[in-house]
Amino acid sequence: MATTAEWVAGARPRTLPAAISPVLVGTGAAAAEGTANLALAVLALIVALSLQVAVNYANDYSDGIRGTDQDRVGPVRLVGQRLADPGNVKLMAFAFFGLAALAGLALVALSNTLPLLLLGALAIVAAWRYTGGNKPYGYRGLGEVNVFVFFGLVATLGTAYTQAHTVTWAAVLGACAIGALASAILVANNLRDIPGDTVAGKRTLAVRLGDRRSRSMYVALVLIAFLLGAYSALWAPWAVLTVAALPLGIRNFQRLAGGAQGRELIPVLSATGWLELLYAVLLSTGLALAAS
Repeated sequence: MATTAEWVAGARPRTLPAAISPVLVGTGAAAAEGTANLALAVLALIVALSLQVAVNYANDYSDGIRGTDQDRVGPVRLVGQRLADPGNVKLMAFAFFGLAALAGLALVALSNTLPLLLLGALAIVAAWRYTGGNKPYGYRGLGEVNVFVFFGLVATLGTAYTQAHTVTWAAVLGACAIGALASAILVANNLRDIPGDTVAGKRTLAVRLGDRRSRSMYVALVLIAFLLGAYSALWAPWAVLTVAALPLGIRNFQRLAGGAQGRELIPVLSATGWLELLYAVLLSTGLALAAS
């Protein structure tokens, strides 16, 4: 039976910045329009965090029953390491999906944005189908696309729209930047897992691209985020604050250039999460200052 600490580790808290960041940027974009709403932002945060935890447990369950997680480097695998009953892990995933759905219902009702219910439903289906179901798209190299769409565009623009009832260019650019950084987290994760995924037949984008090109893709995604931050300064001059996060990105580039493999890539994965969160704090602050 898994301990409380193992259940917490199975939720993969290092990935939570990918849930917090789009809510920050979306709220910053709303603040730039003078319509930021703290209560709605909190509800959006509950939705995002619940979905992130749910997808982490869902991946643990689906990869575990397929045998993909038997020889993995990285965080606790509740099913793959036989620490918890697969049915209980699946139940935990759906409990958090349910929490996300309830918070989402409250969010769209209070913000009078009922059409967003469809996007919320699609997000839950996409989260489950990443490694679940008969044809999981995470096994076909489409994980980064899903992360960009749902943890970048949908989460950021959805947050902004519930508060501002409009979508601005600053919000779109911020959503693309956050999506790029969230995708970089997954690239770092899958780069670390190339050997095990190759053996298990999990054809992630990193497996398809290979080690060298996956490292190049990581660098490209991070640089794109900073270029978008600079471009956002055309609408919100203080968005230039995002450049302050660049040293953290450069440090990750150096680790990748040094040929880090396996466990050596875990610091890159963690640091990319912190990079995304710091970038989001700086960008949301810059967007909010645009209203003053």
